[in-house]
Amino acid sequence: MEKIKINETVLRDGHQSLIATRLRRDEMVPILETMDQIGYNALEVWGGATFDACIRFLGEDPWERLRVIRSHVKNTKLQMLLRGQNLLGYRHYADDVVDRFVALSIENGIDIIRVFDALNDIKNLDAAIQAIKKYNGHCQCAMSYTTSPIHTLEYYVKLAKTMEGLGADSICIKDMAGVLSPYKAAALVTSLKQTISVPISLHTHCTGGIGEMIYMQAVEAGVDIIDTAISPFSGGTSQPPTESMAITLSEMERNPGLDMEKMLEVAEYFKPIRDKYMEDGTLNPKVLLTDPQTLKYQVPGGMLSNLLSQLKQQGASQKYEDVLREVPKVREDLGYPPLVTPLSQMVGTQALFNVLTGERYKLVPKEIKDYVKGLYGTAPAPINPEIAKKIIQDEQPIVGRPADLLGNELDMIREQAGDLAKNDEDVLAYALFPQVAPGYLEAKYNPKPAEPTEPAEPAEPAVRRITVTM
Repeated sequence: MEKIKINETVLRDGHQSLIATRLRRDEMVPILETMDQIGYNALEVWGGATFDACIRFLGEDPWERLRVIRSHVKNTKLQMLLRGQNLLGYRHYADDVVDRFVALSIENGIDIIRVFDALNDIKNLDAAIQAIKKYNGHCQCAMSYTTSPIHTLEYYVKLAKTMEGLGADSICIKDMAGVLSPYKAAALVTSLKQTISVPISLHTHCTGGIGEMIYMQAVEAGVDIIDTAISPFSGGTSQPPTESMAITLSEMERNPGLDMEKMLEVAEYFKPIRDKYMEDGTLNPKVLLTDPQTLKYQVPGGMLSNLLSQLKQQGASQKYEDVLREVPKVREDLGYPPLVTPLSQMVGTQALFNVLTGERYKLVPKEIKDYVKGLYGTAPAPINPEIAKKIIQDEQPIVGRPADLLGNELDMIREQAGDLAKNDEDVLAYALFPQVAPGYLEAKYNPKPAEPTEPAEPAEPAVRRITVTM
């Protein structure tokens, strides 16, 4: 068998999972060239929540971050995560916006685009797949893994076969909540290997305490690539530790062949950075704890912490278990959507409202209404008709691809952005985050002088007083 390949996630999902995507570019740059020498299959460096965090919290240009990383990483592929027709925002964008975003991502240094849809609705992947292939990127289609009466082994095998037929260069099993069990992982990888010919990647989280076991079973079943995070940003709601997996796998026939000395150097570099974020409160030790409730309720770790935070703000922390019990009920009502962005936030919020109001679906967020109307795509299973009627009355859900309701948007957004946007990178930032982008672009091109600080006061990260809501 070929050697197992390893993707390093510390520069994207590792810090997204543990410190709400607050790692700064200047904290990445000094170690990039060392990471480039380890022998990784790819470095995951962009996408997910990184774009949002850069412009909302860090005051960084996300495109410049990508260019800087690319300038230091000469030998290793760079990978990003893309939410299909949602791109990196929270609504569907027109096909011309998707095309331009993919084009600029690849132009600025991305090699592999892992693209997924929260509902596994192939219609929502079509434009992104076409654009990735058009601009000669590696298209990795990801299946959002979840469990339900309809999310069977046969379901995923059929989905992977469809993705391969659409042009996927590889397939990822995206276990965003860490709910894939080790033996189901082995069975799924085995079945996929018998059905499709492209490489298979596996992504999981350690929230439920079984991440490493999932990987070991998958590797023995023949999975081609796994995602890990260097140890200071591993475990808990992040991925299994790179060094531990590499050492274990080095004793197998499929030894990944990574440079252990360089890897240990990278780990030592990130330890004080992790400690800094732990000391200032950005890294909450709770996200490092094992929480098997994620296996019971199918709730991703980030969603667990977010629900707890919202309940504390409402003075209702004692209702945490009630909300957790409500989540799978809401999910069943809504046709078993996988709990991944943005559906995880939407389902979690609805469960919270159901519990706090004391009446189910008395208060329904706009996003849930749009979901029931079909504006996010087709639900995996039929939505409970009684619940649908309560939410949208007699309105008929749309049938077909939601993006077909959108005309070309790029020129219109260019006009809306006006003089704030100096290029298409700025226009796309405005398209994705129209409320945040104006302030970001104003500060980017007209920076204010830094206010003087008292010499005795230590430098304090801007994230300290931020309430994490992603």
